[in-house]
Amino acid sequence: MRTLPAPLDHWFAARGWQLHPHQAEMLARADDPATLLIAPTGGGKTLAGFLPTLADLAQGDHAGLHTLYISPLKALAADIRRNLTRPVEEMDLAIRIEDRTGDTSSHAKRRQRADPPHILLTTPESLALLTSYEDAPRIFAGLKRVVVDEVHSLAESKRGDQLMLALARLQVLCPEMRRVGLSATVEDPPALARFMAHRDHPCDILHADPGPDPDIAMLETAEAPPWSGGGAAYAIPAVLDQVRRHKTTLIFHNTRAQAEIFFHNLWLANEDALPIGIHHGSLDRAQRERVEGAMVRGELRAVVCTGSLDLGLDWGDVDLVIQVGAPKNVKRLVQRIGRANHRYNAPSKALLVPANRFEVVECLAALQAVKDRDLDGAPRGPGPRDVLCQHILIRACAGPFDAGDLYAEVASAGAYTTLTRTEFDDCLDFCATGGYALRAYDQWQRLKQRPDGLWQLRDPRSPRLIRMNIGTIQDTDTLKVRMRRARGGKPLGEIEEGFAASLNPGDTFLIGGQIVRFESLREMVVEVSRDPGRTPKIATFMGTKFATSTQLSERILAILNQPDWPDLPAHIRDWLELQRSLSEMPQAGRLLIESFPHEGREHVCIYGFAGRNAMQTLGLLVTKRMEEEGLAPLGFVSTDYATLIWGLEPLTDAAPIFARDALRDGLESWLMGNAVMKRTFRASATIAGLIQRNSPQARKNGRQTTMSSDILYDALVKYDPGHLLLDITKAEAMRGLVDFGRIEEMLDRINGRITLRRLKRVSPLAAPLFLEAGRTPVEGAAQERLLAEESARLMEAAGLA
Repeated sequence: MRTLPAPLDHWFAARGWQLHPHQAEMLARADDPATLLIAPTGGGKTLAGFLPTLADLAQGDHAGLHTLYISPLKALAADIRRNLTRPVEEMDLAIRIEDRTGDTSSHAKRRQRADPPHILLTTPESLALLTSYEDAPRIFAGLKRVVVDEVHSLAESKRGDQLMLALARLQVLCPEMRRVGLSATVEDPPALARFMAHRDHPCDILHADPGPDPDIAMLETAEAPPWSGGGAAYAIPAVLDQVRRHKTTLIFHNTRAQAEIFFHNLWLANEDALPIGIHHGSLDRAQRERVEGAMVRGELRAVVCTGSLDLGLDWGDVDLVIQVGAPKNVKRLVQRIGRANHRYNAPSKALLVPANRFEVVECLAALQAVKDRDLDGAPRGPGPRDVLCQHILIRACAGPFDAGDLYAEVASAGAYTTLTRTEFDDCLDFCATGGYALRAYDQWQRLKQRPDGLWQLRDPRSPRLIRMNIGTIQDTDTLKVRMRRARGGKPLGEIEEGFAASLNPGDTFLIGGQIVRFESLREMVVEVSRDPGRTPKIATFMGTKFATSTQLSERILAILNQPDWPDLPAHIRDWLELQRSLSEMPQAGRLLIESFPHEGREHVCIYGFAGRNAMQTLGLLVTKRMEEEGLAPLGFVSTDYATLIWGLEPLTDAAPIFARDALRDGLESWLMGNAVMKRTFRASATIAGLIQRNSPQARKNGRQTTMSSDILYDALVKYDPGHLLLDITKAEAMRGLVDFGRIEEMLDRINGRITLRRLKRVSPLAAPLFLEAGRTPVEGAAQERLLAEESARLMEAAGLA
């Protein structure tokens, strides 16, 4: 059993502190190949991860890099550096701690490569870049440990796959390297441990005491929520009242646009002039850092924010978290709740604010799930091959390699253990030639095999271009926003290129809580001026549009099918009772479809409860099937729980519409010519290195990238339909953007059990869908029929019939 070295022991004793059991256990397990620590927020898991490192380095005999700390956020790496540096200085230990992210100066990066610090805090992208250099074996020569913080967050995206491939490379360079994963929210610990592990070494799981249950409830408001929408403006007075009662409140939103709207409304109602800030990923970095600094100093009473503050930054005096809008995902909600009372064994306090009536039910389901400690999450698929292609190019930058050795290295990473040699060779061939249809073009022939069998880059100038494009985060096509001044004004942040293209001089929009007026677009910069007091347009920040998780959907259905709803407000109970009396409640094992006339149109409401992306896809597929059946659909709108379709003919038989094979065939034909596939192709082609966003000359704007990727996509579909990237694109689209897997889950759940209810009028549960934004028109026979009928009426009115 390891004990704390004297400097650490004295430092703890001087503060009257003792190690938590899980921290002592991590010290005892210091020599284990891999450990996943699951500890509650505020439980000191980061210190637990670093204790073996500090214990080793306190001996003072290690030269060079000892420990890598990997964070999903640059801000988190900077925060950990501050928190680590203080005790190291107080103990007078000769330990150098530095961070290396996209914000680090080029001078500092060169120095770090030449003389690495003992502890380097970095991100997956910066680590991948470090492994691409020829001197990587020297940089990492003394590496003993890797600590991956918030590992659950990385595991949910391609950044995690990129990281694990980099760690597989480091394991070859440093066979004795130990891995530590840290997380507070894990729905499937064994799956996350397999993701963390090296093929030859298991990853053990250490569970800390989970601590007390959070203090979580729904916010009581004087006014009932509206029937639809996501702004929650009705709750502003109640939210302000809570801000007054607490030291610091974090007010989370699911999208950046919603955060901007809410902040604007909150500020207009803030008659006490309480200091309130806004923080999200589209704001200028300097503005985000000012808000973070003010929070650390305790100068803000509230911060309206998005996922940019989800993860483990310690904000000290935060004593309340408010989630505006249904959380959609229990794990994300638990993560956000943990920002309040960031101390071990202190209950976090949180309030949920449903944005509309249906979200009251969803919020109740989320409350129950949190109290049951029932986290949600989708199972991980195999490691994505576009990330593997990028890794092969990164490996080639570091020098010649043997294909067999690289395959063995890649297949040792958790997500790639099922990768076959044929699949690997396909990726290698793509990196070498670009594939069958592209092998005649020099720009895509990047690798060549030498006479000795080793592979190397064909062009010695390639490493610079490859390094400039490393990463799996797909930037939205954004433009900088600046105040208009003679020599370039204050930067405010970024807006999407498509939104900028819709602006005319004089149009106003919100950014950073300010109303600004669009003046001009100059050199890819949106120039604006202040314009207080006007009603703004709202910037359409890309962000993430969350879909309700499968587990949360199941809980919602269970609530709807209760005999009574004593936990819900009276207005919600009355609404649900009316639905039950006029129609029936959707059930988990049966698909409810309602058919009814309204305002001269026929309507169909499908209660699939499969999440927004899947329900949107279902709307596209079902309207296509209805068109084929001659039912003349005109359009549809989707939410997380239902799809509403309107058209000219009533639906009388649902079975042929929902035949699984017909839906899948419809999806296949729809996808191949659809913008969804082109968008997915663009992302995968950029990650795989087929398309470069960055070059030594300039960065391509979104329109240029889209044009080149669309041309490539069309060429491959026509001349090389079996191309690796088309295969990757199809798999990505099915799993992500269109979420067809959840439609198939729904079809499995109902197993052909469909109830079609013909009603005389709109049902209570369907009514809110008529108020939803984002309606999708259907172009087809119905439009021609309406035009013919309108023409006939006009001719008759003119006496020409």
